[in-house]
This record gives sequence, C-alpha cells and structure tokens, in this order.
Amino acid sequence: MSTPTIEPFDAVQLISIKRDKGELSTEQIQWMIDAYTRGFIAQEQMSAMTMAIFLNGMNRREIKDMTMAMIASGERMDFSALNRPTADKHSTGGVGDKITLPLMPLVASFGVAVPQLSGRGLGHTGGTLDKLESIPGWRAHLSNEEMFNQLAELNGVICAAGSGLAPADGKLYALRDITATVEAIPLIASSIMSKKIAEGTDSLVLDVKFGSGAFLKDIERSRELARTMVALGTDAGVNTTALLTDMNIPLGLTIGNANEVRESVEVLAGGGPGDVIELTVALATEMLNMAGMHDVEVAENLRNGKAMDSWRATISAQGGDPDAALPTASESHVVLAESDGMLVHQEALPFGIAAWRLGAGRARAEDAVIHAAGIDLHAKPGDMVRKGDPLFTLHANDAARFERALEAVEGAYVIGDASSFVPRTSLIAERITAE
Repeated sequence: MSTPTIEPFDAVQLISIKRDKGELSTEQIQWMIDAYTRGFIAQEQMSAMTMAIFLNGMNRREIKDMTMAMIASGERMDFSALNRPTADKHSTGGVGDKITLPLMPLVASFGVAVPQLSGRGLGHTGGTLDKLESIPGWRAHLSNEEMFNQLAELNGVICAAGSGLAPADGKLYALRDITATVEAIPLIASSIMSKKIAEGTDSLVLDVKFGSGAFLKDIERSRELARTMVALGTDAGVNTTALLTDMNIPLGLTIGNANEVRESVEVLAGGGPGDVIELTVALATEMLNMAGMHDVEVAENLRNGKAMDSWRATISAQGGDPDAALPTASESHVVLAESDGMLVHQEALPFGIAAWRLGAGRARAEDAVIHAAGIDLHAKPGDMVRKGDPLFTLHANDAARFERALEAVEGAYVIGDASSFVPRTSLIAERITAE
C-alpha cells in the first residue's frame, strides 16, 4: 500500500492569504502552479485564487515567481546553436493589427532570427495564425526541429506555440476566461511572458495597445502592464522593451483575415497605409537595435524587395503559395457617406465587433473563421469625403450577416466640419525600458 504524498501547503491557506491582501512566498507560488497543473488544486479553488489576485494584485517578486513557475511547468526552447541574435515581438492585440506579417520578414531580411510564436483570435481581436491560414497550403503547426531548421535557413518563422511551452498557462488562461479575471494585470503579464521567456528569444519587443480597440482601454493600465512585462523579461535575462501604441482607430485600412494579408503584402511591396508602415518600421528598429544592429535604414528593405523575398521564402517553406489567390467573399455591402465633410471620428472597437459578426472572428476557441469575411475602410479620420463616396465595405459569405454588423458600427463614425477634428498626436505614445 503506497503512502500518500504529503503536500507542503494547502490551497485554502494560500487563497486566504491573498484574499486578505497578503503576500505569497516563492515556495507557495511554485507549489500552487505545480499543484494546479497536476490537478491537485481544484478548478473552484484556483477560481477563488484568480479572483483574489484580480482584486488585490501581486507585487513584482510574486509576479516573477508565478511567471517562472509557469515556465517550469513545461519545456524551454534554446536557439543558441543558430549563432545569430534572436528577436521577437508580442502585441496585446487590436483591430486591424496585422503587424506581425510584414514585421517578421522585414527583421529576418537583416539576418536576425525571428522565432515568432503566434496565436489565434478570440472575439474582436484577430489572430495571426488565422490571417496566414488564408494563404492556400500554409500550415501553422511545426515541430521544434522544423522551426529550428527554418530559422537556420531563412531567419524567420511564424507558427503556433507547441503545447509543451508553459502548459500551466494554457490551463490557467482557460479558467480566467470563464471567471471574469482576464484583465488582472499580474495574470496577463505572467501569461504572456511565461510563453515568451520559455520560447528562448534573446530579446523581445512588446506592442502594448491602449484605447477603444485594445484589450485594456485606459493608457495608465496599459502602461502598468507594459512596465510589469518589461520587468519580468529583464529579470529573466531577456532584453525587453515596450512601445505603448494607440488603438482608438483601426490600424490600416483592412480588418479581417485574407484582406489583412493583402494589405501586409502591399507593405512588403513598398506601399500600404502609413500607420501600418510606421508601426512596422518602429518595431523592427527596436528589434534590430536590441540585436546589436544600429544605424540601419530599416524601411529600405521594404523598398528594395529584400523583405518581400523573405516573406515569399518563409510562406513557401510552410507549404503556402505566395502567388495563390486569397479568398474573396461572395457578398459585399458598401456604406456611403451621407453628407460632404471630414471623417472626424472612427472608433476601433465597433469595427472589430462588426468584422467578428461578419465571420472574421470566433466566439469560442473551437469556432472556424471565414477567411474572406471582413471590412475594407476607404477613409480614415482626417480624410475629406463627399456625399455618396464609399466609407467602408463589408464582406461576408452570407448577406444576412450585414444587418448585425451595421448595428455594431452605428454611431462609430462621424462626418463633420473640419474644425471639429482633433488629430491623433502620435500612434506611438511612449517607449518603456527596464528601470
């Protein structure tokens, strides 16, 4: 008869400490994450703990301990054998945020390895893997060996994170999603950074968004999250910086999957919307600087075709056809300007919700996305329009979806007098480095 294992702590004890605004020790946090991962701590107990953390927070040491415990629950990748610097980017997500698509090949074209482990969309924020799966034949799932070989040969890869990276986070994230604790900054920070640190990159740039279409609306909360994650990366030996970027207005002129791929290819061809180019170049500059490449003309590789060559090679390596036609929707609906004037307001979140209702996003993790669904914007704030001009076009495979999508954007855009327009001061509000 086997002797039952004697646990060093119990869940109720730890919950009560955090409930009463106490501080959990390193050993308590390590045990909690391990015990939850192996099923000793029940879901209802961890639900109580996540709510206690949501309400009472954690200090920097606690967040670091939780992040490292989540990393320890799985494997860590090692790219040192590549014998070149590695750099990665993580975005907290937004409406029209397709930056990973042109960014990875741009940075890779300078000889820096970019192991971009990406995810899928949920709700109004799109997922990088969903966008790329618009390309016929492209596959998201690579073995660690395939990923390493592609980085060695082509310097870049965008693929799904394996289940072996921080499995504790996968379990905890699913719980947070159904217990109204997703927005807890200690839990967001440890979730993101556990995967990114386990990924093994030398340096990391964080694109932390604020505003209507962002995960966190308030810039102060976004700044707190950015500082927390930069500190976590730094403490773990990863060179980490963050840019705070404005997500009150959709990024670029496309929202969806296939149409965002089209726009990304335009950027790689030396064109595309100014805000997408600006943010892509800013993030690439950060990544290259941290990889030791200073004073390079980053945008030049968009103009001279090197970034496009990198894109085509990496897409092909993952089974995709970079020349294949992308999906197009069978139905479209154009919304026209009802008066002359300036587009003075265009709110991101309603347009993200509208694209989701058209089929571009998913309500549940197991839902399929419609790659052809989405929105093309024909005007951005500050543009003059005349009555009858197209403002935006909705795309769907079922015309019945248009009504609810139009409901979502009602009041989300305003045509008015130019004197009432308040231009955005800056797309990039702040750069945050280790303290």
